[in-house]
Amino acid sequence: MVSCIKIKNYLLFILFFILSNNYSTARENKLFWDGLDWNQITKSVDYNNEQTFKIKKAYLNGVLDGRLNYYLKTWSNNKELADEVFSETVDYLTIRELIKNLDYFYQDPLNRYIPIPSAILISNMYAERVPIENIEAYIESTRRWINNLILDLDTLDYGKLLEDKLIKHNKN
Repeated sequence: MVSCIKIKNYLLFILFFILSNNYSTARENKLFWDGLDWNQITKSVDYNNEQTFKIKKAYLNGVLDGRLNYYLKTWSNNKELADEVFSETVDYLTIRELIKNLDYFYQDPLNRYIPIPSAILISNMYAERVPIENIEAYIESTRRWINNLILDLDTLDYGKLLEDKLIKHNKN
């Protein structure tokens, strides 16, 4: 009986990610999960706190594990580069604390477009008591960066991009 419930929860979890990915892809050019996606999790599981926590925890564990994986791959080739690129602390908070901080962070409508990886850094900066002006400068630069990136994607000529790719491919 318990195994059946776990399997059902696991299947619901996979279904949620497939559906949310399809929904967000159809909406707009989407590079990262952001506060809109983060806040949508609770609604997608009918405000079930346990399911919400499990999904958010799974997502964050995946992000942090992926980061560690790429750090280790880089470190095996170039230790200095790995330490420089991955120097930000992202594991200062427990997963439960990080989820609470992200929930709070994304309550502000201005923060909803900030990608989750950046919000993880910001949450850890608050927890480490980095000077507030440094945190605000990072938030502002992240907003500018993601807005410019989205504008560039929205104005991108996909036909020209495909044509350039075809020409490059045919040269080889």
